[in-house]
Amino acid sequence: MERHFTVTGFVSTDGRTALHWHRFGMWLPPGGHIEANEDPIEAVLREVHEESALDVEILPTAPAFAYRTPPQLPAPAVIGVYDIERDGSYAGPHQHIDLVYFTRPRTSNTVLPAGAEGWLWVAEADLREGVPLTPPDGGDPVRVADDVRELGIAAIAAERAAAVDSLDSGRPR
Repeated sequence: MERHFTVTGFVSTDGRTALHWHRFGMWLPPGGHIEANEDPIEAVLREVHEESALDVEILPTAPAFAYRTPPQLPAPAVIGVYDIERDGSYAGPHQHIDLVYFTRPRTSNTVLPAGAEGWLWVAEADLREGVPLTPPDGGDPVRVADDVRELGIAAIAAERAAAVDSLDSGRPR
């Protein structure tokens, strides 16, 4: 089976995570394919900016090792394997090997794009309770997939921990 490497960037701040209504009828965080000559960090930063217009930073989910060389990239929170029927770049069934990162906005500007993609800041409580979200076309509310809910909750917790660490160390958020 054909496999594509992809990235996902959960963007979280203030107890919320950003999701949008994907063209295949589901709520997802920003993400997409890793392009040629791009590392996963470059890809996730690009995808988040292209889709949400937010500039973000990666939240560490594991400590770096002590050695200095070769350079290390931050580890993803998880690597998911998704069976895909078709997408914009490939017409047949294939798999996405998805490197999932947790991120937060670099600035206090957290305005999400308006329009057909239906961007929302979803509160942690709504994710925990499985509250269905209304698509931008006004159709019936749709539950957020279990993996997206669980990872969204974890991303919010990671952002909260990073904010506390920043305050404890005297660094600005």
